[in-house]
Amino acid sequence: MKNLKRLVYLKFARKLSRNSQSIPVPSIISSNSSVEGNIESSGIVHIDGKLKGNINCDELIIGVKGYIKGEITAQKLYVYGTLEGNADVDTIFIAKSAKLIGDTSHNSISIEPGAYIDGRCHRKGAEVVSLPAETKNRKQASV
Repeated sequence: MKNLKRLVYLKFARKLSRNSQSIPVPSIISSNSSVEGNIESSGIVHIDGKLKGNINCDELIIGVKGYIKGEITAQKLYVYGTLEGNADVDTIFIAKSAKLIGDTSHNSISIEPGAYIDGRCHRKGAEVVSLPAETKNRKQASV
């Protein structure tokens, strides 16, 4: 009976994937996996394990147990776990469980209270402005 259910499921999955190109199936690195190397994808990548390398994809989800050490280039980035490295994205969501160590370049950003960020988040195309030393000293003196 178990083999029959599996056979029916596989046939259904194949038929569904042939008929519908609009439903993307994510590439998943599970929590018990560790990968070293770069990933290129035109779809969704979900990381719950450890990855040392760069990722270039349409959408990246770093799960709560996920850890990435590398550079990210994506349209959408959802961080629930740990990212050590820089990210160049269109949209980024940083959950309260997230730990982001590095700089992000984005068009849209959402950060939940409690998220840990050690780096800079700057909007693409926006001029990065730093205060002159004289202004910094005045502000520190008045505090």
